[in-house]
Amino acid sequence: MSSTTATLQDVASVDDFLNVAATETVPLFEHLDFEFLLEYDVFAPSKRGRTRVHEPPDLFCGFLHCYYENVYGTRPVTRELQHSLVWYYYGLDKPPSRDTVDRFLTDLEHVIDDIFDRLVEQAAARGLLDSTYSIDSTHIEAIQHNDAASWNYDPTAEEYYYGFGCTIVSTGAKIPIAAEFTQAKQVDQETAMRVTRDALAVDTPVWMLGDSAYDILDWHDHLLAAGVVPIAPYNPRNTDDPKDIEYRVEDRIKEHSEDVQLKQPILDETYNNRTGVERTNDAVKDCGLGHVRARGRVHARTEVFLALCLRLVVAITNYERGNSPGCEKL
Repeated sequence: MSSTTATLQDVASVDDFLNVAATETVPLFEHLDFEFLLEYDVFAPSKRGRTRVHEPPDLFCGFLHCYYENVYGTRPVTRELQHSLVWYYYGLDKPPSRDTVDRFLTDLEHVIDDIFDRLVEQAAARGLLDSTYSIDSTHIEAIQHNDAASWNYDPTAEEYYYGFGCTIVSTGAKIPIAAEFTQAKQVDQETAMRVTRDALAVDTPVWMLGDSAYDILDWHDHLLAAGVVPIAPYNPRNTDDPKDIEYRVEDRIKEHSEDVQLKQPILDETYNNRTGVERTNDAVKDCGLGHVRARGRVHARTEVFLALCLRLVVAITNYERGNSPGCEKL
């Protein structure tokens, strides 16, 4: 999709711009109300009574517009929002300065998790979640000037990259419902458990799928105790006496229950659905998660969750318009 700036080069009037915008990012804001951002203390007027020049909902919509149009980083976002018709359309009284954009991104860090959770609730209320959750980690490339990033090895791509990682639980048509920003792609047990608990707080699925990195006893036992069947390939690691099983859950159920039986063909068929989380990762990267332009860990994390929020907004908007929620763009 071409950027709005490029599209507007031949637009002669505000009316023409509105007609163009109606086929671009306008639908993103027809079915969701972001006025709840005004509830957060971080956006309240200063103690001296000074109000913000730009309202948080307008700036948030501006960021979503930029990410949808593949415009990332405080400088590019500022340039995009300083285009006369763009800032006018998104309700801004005047174009925001780079300091304003940078400050807003900094303030978002304090509430971006809650914003993401609210959008997940909106997706759940529309019935966009299903009975199978999948968990996976993906790499996030960073600019070389981001000193908070580090060199990490991606075993899937079999190459090193400079950046961070993100662990995502997804369901339905490429719907992220829980996530955590990490220093590297490889997930540790603490992160896996935290993201899993966050996902179960949304709703309780029937299945929870993960690759062999999630062959973690505590992860399996936590899910089974919650009434969820975890499916992750058994990883024999360095044991001298490996078990004759394909999935760790086969052993956990045998140990904890004499009545429950899961046939391997059912496990195999269900596990094949795990590719859905990889499609979710691709869809979120299409919304800006793949390569963060911000400096520092705080801004980088905020940019990642903005991309996750945009993916939810796109899915909800597609659903409301009668399109497939799984579409990457409108």
